[in-house]
Amino acid sequence: MKPWSPHLLPRTPAHSYNIRRLNPPKLLLASFLVLILVGTALLKLPFATHDSITLLEAAFTATSAVTVTGLAVVDTGGDFTLFGQLVILVLIQLGGLGLMTFAVLMAFALGFRLGLRHQLVVQEVLNQPALGSVRRAAFSIALFALITEALGMILLAAIWVPEKGWATGLYHGLFYSISAFNNAGFALASDSLSAYATSWPVSLTITGLFIIGGLGYLVVMELITRRRFSKMSVYARLVLTTTLVLNISAAALFYLFEMDNPETLAALPHWSDRLIAAWFQGTTPRTAGFNSVDIGEITVASSVMFLLLMFIGGASNSTASGIKVSTFLVMLAATRSFLRGNLEVSIGRHSLSSDVVTKALAITTIAMMTIFLAILVITSFESARFVDLSFEVVSAFGTVGLSRGITAELSPASQMILMLVMLIGRIGPLTLGYVLTLPSKQHIRYARTELPLG
Repeated sequence: MKPWSPHLLPRTPAHSYNIRRLNPPKLLLASFLVLILVGTALLKLPFATHDSITLLEAAFTATSAVTVTGLAVVDTGGDFTLFGQLVILVLIQLGGLGLMTFAVLMAFALGFRLGLRHQLVVQEVLNQPALGSVRRAAFSIALFALITEALGMILLAAIWVPEKGWATGLYHGLFYSISAFNNAGFALASDSLSAYATSWPVSLTITGLFIIGGLGYLVVMELITRRRFSKMSVYARLVLTTTLVLNISAAALFYLFEMDNPETLAALPHWSDRLIAAWFQGTTPRTAGFNSVDIGEITVASSVMFLLLMFIGGASNSTASGIKVSTFLVMLAATRSFLRGNLEVSIGRHSLSSDVVTKALAITTIAMMTIFLAILVITSFESARFVDLSFEVVSAFGTVGLSRGITAELSPASQMILMLVMLIGRIGPLTLGYVLTLPSKQHIRYARTELPLG
């Protein structure tokens, strides 16, 4: 018995050396980069588009799909052929559900046995507490995603098949179900879902899919298996409560900000139409990226609210991005504790370790620095309004995909910056920090000092 021998792939000295050097953050980043390169090559094929697109347009689309963002410089439904659209759909599925999940599933399907080193890597990426749960988690996550997407496809097809016919209706149901569950925001119409702004069935199905995807597998499984709110973990209760509060508050505020705007809600005939449009548009900024009204015409107040929602994002280990709900809550709890003069940070009668608070601070700091630097550089290239450019950058970081209509008009340099921001937003600020500066033990202790703050 050789417990230390890796069996995921045929063993060679070079492969064994590379695996030892690839820690989980580097492996995650490398996987995304490889997938983006492959996607770019496939989308650049002549039969992937009706008319030729540039290499940058192919790379931008591949990056947006892999990072499940949805920002587009070409029309997904109009410029790409069926082959190109299917490539985008596969990139969305791989990027949203997680490359590591698929790697584990393929390894088991091909008869490979995971060695201890590989199991430790997968355990950290899938955030599993024990090695024995790695295989079960990978299969469960994949099954959960496929079942949810299948149900979404059936519901959407029931609406669209009578309208579009069997082939088109089923395909649209499949495309939008995968795009919505993975919080990708890619649409087959140039105006996203504006044609269905008053459709309750379409709006509720799409929002249901991206809310479930944004909650994540762990929270949804607790919701199904434990049922009673009091029996759920602290994390699940916090995510569910915060998601509900953010969604309802955002929908109500969007209705308030836009009810007199003739370009958005005021253009809809009935109060019920305005209500469902407000719900749809209030819930989508937390990384979904679909729109049922023209985002370029919303008020400044709505835009500012969207910036906050896009920055927060969804739950950890979900198809959503942003700094994540749990990080946002930890920062609020730390601020509250400081203002109350408490030395201990707590949430819901549970204390948080200093490591958790430091991690949340690091994630938030890197996120803000990334956004600020990207805005600084892009504003030096572009002449568009500051609010439009800021909206674009935060949307890219949160992998939301909402745009005020300037993505395709940006210079190549600005588009490449957005690609980098999308990648950082998807792999996570903390993962990026680990990649750039690997953690090491501190062997030297320095004298303490106090600094004036505030």
